[in-house]
Amino acid sequence: MPEQMGEREVGQVFAGLSTLIYGRAEPEAIYQSVVDAATQLVAGCEHASLMLRRGRSYESVASTDEIARRIDQIEIEVGEGPCVDAIEEEAYQHDADLTTASPWPTFRERILAETPVRSAIGYRLLVAGAKVGALNIFSEQPGGLSTDSADQGAVLAAFASVALMALAARDDAESLRKGLESNREIGKAVGLLMAAHKVSAEQAFDILRRTSQDLNVKLASVATEVIEGQETQYDA
Repeated sequence: MPEQMGEREVGQVFAGLSTLIYGRAEPEAIYQSVVDAATQLVAGCEHASLMLRRGRSYESVASTDEIARRIDQIEIEVGEGPCVDAIEEEAYQHDADLTTASPWPTFRERILAETPVRSAIGYRLLVAGAKVGALNIFSEQPGGLSTDSADQGAVLAAFASVALMALAARDDAESLRKGLESNREIGKAVGLLMAAHKVSAEQAFDILRRTSQDLNVKLASVATEVIEGQETQYDA
């Protein structure tokens, strides 16, 4: 951990992140908190960013500042660098000194010309075994990110993967909830149509389906309209 922080302070940083994750904070707030934590938890880290895979492309979803955002953009433009490679490779990608030869010559040239950064590490983030993004940390000093820094960053990257898994689980749960609610609405509408028109369940569902297609409206929305119209009729 950085020399300026003790175990208690480090624990407080992770506790704060946990509160955001399990307190159902917005994804953007969680992403931002992770990159902000990097400058506190990783020795030598002055800038950090979080990049996520979107299909076949990448998107920078959080950064500590404009410098980190610019580096992400450079990687996306040139298609190489520690962050992009970290997503694809098993191990984290560490270039301690970008002023010397680098595995990413085009990236290195752009970074040296356009930013003050001279040291970088990229960590792959996984969700259920899928490669979904990278946590990226940067220093303006050649050799500013040591092997100790890399170890500290690996801990935060693991935590970031947990955060992404929690967000994915939250999305799955919300989709399931909406699906169950829609099914209940459709079932109720079918029952009302059966009673009102003396038709079978199959015929009632076919009425909903055809109306949905004719109006180009979701089936669940048509069901809601049927239910609300019937309830209004009874209220009247």
